[in-house]
Amino acid sequence: MKSRLYYILFIAYFAMVAFVMYVNGVFTGEVASVSNLMINGIFLGIIGILFVISIASFLRLNRLTDELEDASADLVTGYKENGNQNIWSSLEDDKGFFEEKNLKEAFGKFKMRVKSRNSCDIEDYINEELLDKVGSNYFNSGIAGTMTGLGILGTFIGLSLGLGSFSGDDIYTISDNVGPLLSGMKVAFHTSVYGIIFSLVFNFVYRSIMADAYEKLDYFLHTFRQCAMPPQTGSSDENTAAMLVYQANLASYMKQILEVAKGQSAEQTKSLEQMSQAYLKQLHTEMNTEFRELGATLRAAAQTQASNAESSRILLEAANALVESNRSMQDSMNLLMERQEILAEEMKNQKEDINAAFQEISRDVSTQLHTFEQMRDIYEKRK
Repeated sequence: MKSRLYYILFIAYFAMVAFVMYVNGVFTGEVASVSNLMINGIFLGIIGILFVISIASFLRLNRLTDELEDASADLVTGYKENGNQNIWSSLEDDKGFFEEKNLKEAFGKFKMRVKSRNSCDIEDYINEELLDKVGSNYFNSGIAGTMTGLGILGTFIGLSLGLGSFSGDDIYTISDNVGPLLSGMKVAFHTSVYGIIFSLVFNFVYRSIMADAYEKLDYFLHTFRQCAMPPQTGSSDENTAAMLVYQANLASYMKQILEVAKGQSAEQTKSLEQMSQAYLKQLHTEMNTEFRELGATLRAAAQTQASNAESSRILLEAANALVESNRSMQDSMNLLMERQEILAEEMKNQKEDINAAFQEISRDVSTQLHTFEQMRDIYEKRK
């Protein structure tokens, strides 16, 4: 399991201590340089203290993540036993859901926030920041670099010791000081080796443990949201309220436009009815007048049958009058048709204007709805 990889630190540390003691002759009783052994001992002691502090933080982190894992399993079990229904009501007053101090405190704050009718998410209180705090991330993130730095520091110390004891003017005196120089270089080599090895091992262990902790946290958050997330009864934020007000104003504006359009249609219908009535009235007047004239002419023709010439003249005048009347009536009908065509064209143009206005309003509403959806997504993600 990734959460137990800190055991590797114990193995690496004791293996390196045994290696240093072996190369310095502790097991064989042939210690070549006490100073070298002391320097290595001091460096290994510092590294051991750092390891103990880090392992203690890893243990705290493991207790927390193990409890998150157990809580996730309990949530799933309770959710199934409740008929796949939300189980927040059973958790709301459960003071023993978490035993770990940090989780219990964070969950208590979450429940207080929910009781105050303020919408929030469990991740606002139980999150990666909490894991970093419990796992001393601020401390452990610098351990790998510290190991490398200690190795480099030991290298310079060993070289300084070796070069400080090296002196001579000829080959005979120089050969006598080669031993101290090599002893100092041995310190430099050893500290560099275990500094780099400890840095690599610790970095691997630390990153693996934190990755496992984050995975357990993500699983708990997902499970909690699915099985026990309390209903969001909090008041809407200012952006949502402003959007609702804007939509209400937009709806009122659209209603006014529809009323105006409805009024225009009513006026146009009334105008058309008036024109139709005027046409029928004029037609009736013209027809009655012409028929009366025709009757008078016929009567005159009957009375003047004795005089064929006069009768023919009168009859011709009556026919001409009838033709003129028909022509007048045709002109009236043409004028009325022209007015109807103009009216139809105006109604068509108004219809197109109204359709264009409705399309513009529809596009505006679609844009506002899209903006509202985006704001709602942002709001949900922020939650």
